[in-house]
Amino acid sequence: MATTIKYAEVEVGTELPAQTFPVTRATLVQYAGASGDFNPIHWNEKFAVEVGLPDVIAHGMFTMAEAIRVVTDWAGDPAAVVEYGVRFTKPVIVPNDDKGAEIAVSAKVAAKLDDNRVRVDLTAMSAGQKVLGMSRAVVQLA
Repeated sequence: MATTIKYAEVEVGTELPAQTFPVTRATLVQYAGASGDFNPIHWNEKFAVEVGLPDVIAHGMFTMAEAIRVVTDWAGDPAAVVEYGVRFTKPVIVPNDDKGAEIAVSAKVAAKLDDNRVRVDLTAMSAGQKVLGMSRAVVQLA
């Protein structure tokens, strides 16, 4: 699979389609099973509160993975992402209700680089707070 997005057709400021990702307690349990990260702050409300958190929080790597989906969906090929990094700024708090939480992600092309690569800056929000800072990906385009 290769990206069909052509470097020559992308400009600085190009906005990628924004997406919102739901997060429930069940999602966190599934992620814990897949990742092997069974830290109780991600599934046990009593424990999370005892260690000073407001409630159960989503795994940081889960949040990071959900955010990059905006870029991989746009590029059409996950392998087109050649670099990706974030700073974790706020946790995604996941209440124990039928709704859970949401991670809203937007992104735009921030720079055109050499070798048909672009830098994409992402913004990830949950409950009105930025949950990832310095979220940037370098994407190899056609």
